[in-house]
Amino acid sequence: MTTPPAPDRLRVGYVPGVTLTKWTSIWAERFPRTPLSVLEVTQAEQRTALDDGRVDVCFVRLPIDTSELHLIPLYEEAPVVWVSKEHPIAAFDEVTSADLDGETVLIEADADSINQVALEIAVLRVPMSVARTGSRRDLTYRPVTDAEGTTIGLAWRINDPHPLIDEFIGVVRGRTVNSSRTQQDRTRSTDETRPTRTRPAAQGRKSQKGSSARRRRG
Repeated sequence: MTTPPAPDRLRVGYVPGVTLTKWTSIWAERFPRTPLSVLEVTQAEQRTALDDGRVDVCFVRLPIDTSELHLIPLYEEAPVVWVSKEHPIAAFDEVTSADLDGETVLIEADADSINQVALEIAVLRVPMSVARTGSRRDLTYRPVTDAEGTTIGLAWRINDPHPLIDEFIGVVRGRTVNSSRTQQDRTRSTDETRPTRTRPAAQGRKSQKGSSARRRRG
C-alpha cells in the first residue's frame, strides 16, 4: 500500500555513493520552511522504496525497472576495485578486468563484503563514489579501466500528485529560481488568489465631505 504524500515535506531516497549536499543546500535556501526527509536505501530496494511510498523521489543506480516511473539520467560513475592496502593490487595505479582473474570479486558493498576485503579474502568492484563515501584507512581502490561504468538517475512514480516533486526536479536540473516553471506557477497562483482592492474607505470619505459641506451650508 502506497503511503499518502506529505505536502509539507518531500521524502528523498538515495543509494549509497550519492552525495546530496549540493541539492539539499539549494533546497534549504529556496524553501527554508519546507524540510526534506532523506533516506538511504540499498540498490536492491530502490524500486521498492518508490513503490511503497517510503520515498517520493529517489536517486537510483541503473539498471532499474522503469515501468510506471519517470527517470532522468544524471551522471556516470567510474568503476573501481576496492581492496586491502596490503593486497598486491594496491601496488598498481589502475587495473583491468583480467588483473582480477583468480580473485573472489564481490559487487555488493555491505558490511560482510567489506570485512572480507579487509581480510584479503575478496576484492570488491563498486562505483568510485561508493568507495569514496565508505573510505577506510585499511582499504584503498583502483580504477578498472575496461569495466563498464554505472549511471545515477532521479526517479519518481508516474502520476504522483506530490506538489513538491517538480520543485525538486528543478533544483537537481539546475533551474534558477527565476527560470523555474514551478516558480512561475506559484507567482500566478498568488496573483489569482490575491484579494482585489476595493475603495470603500474612499467612498466613505466622499460621503463625509458631502455631509460636512451640507452642514456648513446649513
